[in-house]
Amino acid sequence: MTRSDFRISVSKDYLVFSSAHFITLPGDRCEPLHGHNYRTRVAVEGGLEPEAHYVFDFSELKQLMKRLTDEIDHKVLLPLENPKLVIEQRGDRVAVAHDGVPRYEFPRRECALLPIPNTTVEMLARYLAQRARAELERSGERGLRLRTLEVEVEENFGQSATYRAAFD
Repeated sequence: MTRSDFRISVSKDYLVFSSAHFITLPGDRCEPLHGHNYRTRVAVEGGLEPEAHYVFDFSELKQLMKRLTDEIDHKVLLPLENPKLVIEQRGDRVAVAHDGVPRYEFPRRECALLPIPNTTVEMLARYLAQRARAELERSGERGLRLRTLEVEVEENFGQSATYRAAFD
């Protein structure tokens, strides 16, 4: 029997997040704080659900991505795994130092502390894909039909990165 896969994707005007960030660059360089109006797209590939004859419910996929993008919308994105940064929570504040030099202090409620090494569009795509994959895998039988998940994050028109994750 031959295995066949289908691919569905979702890209909606509300699957967006507006966030501030900066990235550390090679050497001792660090970008200034700035922001983007990010757009996302998600795609899944897999076999058909035998009764409904679809890969996955569009409505559920949209709700999942909306929830994930809302978590980082209107936040300062901070990479907790960046060796050039020291990020400390001090009560209701978050202090950021670059190469030992204090650089920023933000209200904690306005920050998204992310388990990534840098807030590049590549790492944001990977972060969102891994979160989405984990939630879909927890969905039980539906997750077993899916073979891959792909998330694209666009930071400016024509500038995007895509991360593709396989299901175990």
